[in-house]
Amino acid sequence: MPHSFSQPITDEAQLRAILGHPSQIALDKVIPALDQHCRDFIAQSPFLLIASADAQGRLDVSPKGDPAGFVHVLDDHTLAIPDRPGNRRADTLFNILQHPQVGLIFLVPGHQETLRVNGRAQIAADEWLCARMTVNGKRPALAIVVTVEEAYLHCAKCVIRSSLWHAAEQSAPKLPSLAQIIKDQTQTDDDVAAIEQQIAISYRDRLY
Repeated sequence: MPHSFSQPITDEAQLRAILGHPSQIALDKVIPALDQHCRDFIAQSPFLLIASADAQGRLDVSPKGDPAGFVHVLDDHTLAIPDRPGNRRADTLFNILQHPQVGLIFLVPGHQETLRVNGRAQIAADEWLCARMTVNGKRPALAIVVTVEEAYLHCAKCVIRSSLWHAAEQSAPKLPSLAQIIKDQTQTDDDVAAIEQQIAISYRDRLY
């Protein structure tokens, strides 16, 4: 049953009354293309998150990771992300076919700021592009190509608060295994050991 709240915020004036207004520099830092700072950040990033939505506005955020520099900057307004083997759901790809607007967040391990990029995406299967993204002799079949509309560095407050890169504060996650979670959520008849074996084979044979 949905929760109800006695003080919902329903318009911009209410929100601004609580949050205040951004500084001019926070507004001015958004640029319409990838400058050298953005290029350098992307070249050192091994991990990004891509947000997309379908035609009904249902949202999805998908992680993408590879050796640092896996995202190729084709020019100041265009970047390309290889589509590596996954579970074949292809949520991001199908969303792009319906609604091309995407948002990206790039992370660099140990670096507290993040890079945000917003733009319009398309899916490309061009041989010259996919060939540039070959890793371990494996060429991706597709690439997500993003035409950049906005780019800016995001301040470090969230990373500082989370202690994300403080290894000394990190401990082994107290979570069930992925195999156990899959069994619980799907109610499959497969036992956990069989699911773990499937996952292990996928990680071994289908990284690229």
